[in-house]
Amino acid sequence: MQLTHYLGFFAGLLTSGAAIPQVFQTYRTKHARDLSMWQLILLDFGMLLWLVYGISLGDLPLIVANTFSIACYTLLIGMKVRYAKRDTAAC
Repeated sequence: MQLTHYLGFFAGLLTSGAAIPQVFQTYRTKHARDLSMWQLILLDFGMLLWLVYGISLGDLPLIVANTFSIACYTLLIGMKVRYAKRDTAAC
């Protein structure tokens, strides 16, 4: 494996891992009122496009990182929807 692939995996690990604290925080507190639904949707869609791009290139770091990120942000979208009623009651 080339050095650039290791660099890609490390970059993917950092950027994809950035979503993990938000997923845990949202799950722990059971509210997502401070999360912007539009930002989550745009990020998810953008990462889906990066995933398609990575697949077309056969670039494993892009594929792995974006698959993980899509899973995290889709989970956040689901929690945003699930906790919406609770979030409006808390305001």
